[in-house]
Amino acid sequence: MSRSAHPAGPRHADVLPEGHYSAPAADLNELDPKVWAQTVGRDADGVVTVGGVDVKTLAEQHGTPAYVLDEDDFRERARAWRTAFGHDADVFYAGKAFLSRAVVRWLHEEGLNLDVCSGGELATALSAGMPADRIAFHGNNKSVSEITRAIDAGVGRIVLDSFQEIVRVAHIAQSLGKRQRVQIRITVGVEAHTHEFIATAHEDQKFGIPLAGGQAAEAVRRALQLDGLEVIGIHSHIGSQIFDMSGFEVAAHRVVGLLKDIRDEHGVELPEIDLGGGLGIAYTSDDDPREPHEIAKALTEIVTRECDSAKLRTPRISVEPGRAIVGPTAFTLYEVGTIKPLDGLRTYVSVDGGMSDNIRTALYDAEYSVALVSRTSDAEPMLARVVGKHCESGDIVVKDAFLPGDLAPGDLIAVPATGAYCRSMASNYNHVLRPPVVAVKDGESRVIVRRETEEDLLRLDVG
Repeated sequence: MSRSAHPAGPRHADVLPEGHYSAPAADLNELDPKVWAQTVGRDADGVVTVGGVDVKTLAEQHGTPAYVLDEDDFRERARAWRTAFGHDADVFYAGKAFLSRAVVRWLHEEGLNLDVCSGGELATALSAGMPADRIAFHGNNKSVSEITRAIDAGVGRIVLDSFQEIVRVAHIAQSLGKRQRVQIRITVGVEAHTHEFIATAHEDQKFGIPLAGGQAAEAVRRALQLDGLEVIGIHSHIGSQIFDMSGFEVAAHRVVGLLKDIRDEHGVELPEIDLGGGLGIAYTSDDDPREPHEIAKALTEIVTRECDSAKLRTPRISVEPGRAIVGPTAFTLYEVGTIKPLDGLRTYVSVDGGMSDNIRTALYDAEYSVALVSRTSDAEPMLARVVGKHCESGDIVVKDAFLPGDLAPGDLIAVPATGAYCRSMASNYNHVLRPPVVAVKDGESRVIVRRETEEDLLRLDVG
């Protein structure tokens, strides 16, 4: 592969343009283990490998772009969550992060439950053999057909999200001659997002029934009176990409307060509390997520302390990690296409994917790391922006990062921590085909979600 020089872009200097980036690492060839899957490393030739397979081989066999998922890493993270919470709690993998039939089988084998939020996710779970009683069904607008299928299949719980849904689920369950186990999702006026903790009127959202004004208490009151429902607990979810546990502490205090009110009014102590998910991962070296055992210890202590204070039996705790399991296990592999230096600003590095395979940067202003993976380089670092091939100025994969100054067309680069939400939210914008998901393990790779083809694209277009 030619390594001919291209016009020089900005290099690391005392003065750099304003932007969201960290100073370049001392060695751009190093791979921070915080943001890469556990089996990722470089071989003797400097080529990155994962699961015993090098990225050049993966690109030759499966093409680019491609999501590359480390199966051993996924299983180990799932196992760590299951072990951290033990047999007295439940871990529901949040399928919205990324779901496929292979993933469902891995979860089943590792002893995790599964949280789904659509009929399609439910169908995937059931088709892959996940026992229905280990499935929770979420969503703010479940259709009659989705609810019917879930109850008929025997899902372990349905999370009720509105007053109308309480009646709807009860009616469908009775018509099927069943009594459905349910939790009621409430909003507690707390949002924790990344490093921020905001205790404000966060009831202004589409999910859940507000605790404020007695609405959540009224929802429980109505649900307890309906023969088609067995109310097993309260569900609360406070945000996403959470590192600070203080939000959970306030949420638990308010949820336990509701449980106390329920006991005092109805003489019932609900046996379960679900604290949701949203636990953060490292997208860049600046992120510092907690380990599962630390999170389990903190959450258990918070709930136990609050229940002791309210003189309640400690309910069974559930959590719903999705991103925290699958996010770090995968990276997206791209081939560099064009390189465009802008004097005094940065160098634009265009790859063969973009916002159709990772919308998070455009949608959430998300930050990512990136590395040259097909070789090493001793060149000076350049400030780069990794962009896609779409006809959209907001088509940015990595806003600002340092890459070797001798980067050239044909090089392979990879963006780590793309296991969560990237494939789930992928699109066919500009009629670009969605990439495959390739699982690697023990020196072998296999496709678990195949690359779309033009035939797939045209098959849906009935003319």
